[in-house]
Amino acid sequence: QVQLVESGGGLVQAGGSLRLSCAASGTLFRLKAMGWYRQAPGKQRELVASIVSGGDTNYADSVKGRFTISRDSAKNMVYLQMNSLKPEDTAVYYCNVIVGVAYSYYWGQGTQVTVSS
Repeated sequence: QVQLVESGGGLVQAGGSLRLSCAASGTLFRLKAMGWYRQAPGKQRELVASIVSGGDTNYADSVKGRFTISRDSAKNMVYLQMNSLKPEDTAVYYCNVIVGVAYSYYWGQGTQVTVSS
């Protein structure tokens, strides 16, 4: 089993920055990827950024150039640096890990990010 705990969310003004952190623990054998998703009220959960075990990253077009995903493998941590925040970035952000030959998904509890205009 894998446990994920997010932190770093909060209320910021447009143009501001936040840094989200996710601590992973448990069985992380055959780790495939770690990532960040978000879900705004009335919308489906969407992928924001991901980083595969080899280090390559992917970003949603809406955040490309503003957000940066990174990891500290020794500490089993993944981060999301969010700059130039916009009101449309307001959502609950979830940490995600994909593990194993069956590509099992694990989720954190989510952290609220609110961007005011």
